Amino acid sequence: MVRLTRIYTRTGDKGKTSLGDGARVDKHNLRVDAYGTVDEANAVLGLARLHASGTVAARLAAIQNDLFDLGADLCTPLAQAEKPGAALRMIPPQVERLESEIDAANAGLAPLDSFVLPAGSPLAAHLHHARTVVRRAERLMVALAVAEPVNPVALAYVNRLSDLLFVLARVANAEGTSDVAWVPGANR
Repeated sequence: MVRLTRIYTRTGDKGKTSLGDGARVDKHNLRVDAYGTVDEANAVLGLARLHASGTVAARLAAIQNDLFDLGADLCTPLAQAEKPGAALRMIPPQVERLESEIDAANAGLAPLDSFVLPAGSPLAAHLHHARTVVRRAERLMVALAVAEPVNPVALAYVNRLSDLLFVLARVANAEGTSDVAWVPGANR
């Protein structure tokens, strides 16, 4: 468990931060950008939870906890021959849970005949916002994976998460009946 007794340390005043393995890197480092964007997604989900209840609220709470796990995974570079449990890593059951939730939430929705605009209810709008931030985190994680090893389960998790957030936004729009359809060329 983490215990914080001091909030400021002054160790980042010159643009450096520490990774989970103790290495010091620039705050504009791609790894820091990736886990910082995961943190941003988590904050947007906190706003969404203000409008959620029941099953959706419970799912969002679990996702927020997972996003802290994801941040921990990303802030600790993969070590060669890393022993299981040496660092907190995303694991396949977390991805599998998202897949089950996508299937369950999508089962009651009518198929889409159009792309939908990120709009509708306040909860749907916040979920769409979170989805776009998760997609940005995914792009940063993919770029990071080109430069250095990244847990492939972490990549799968963010990919599924954006899909789940899309489906939950449709659920939040009266089970999809209040989705706002894109009308191609409507304002030409």
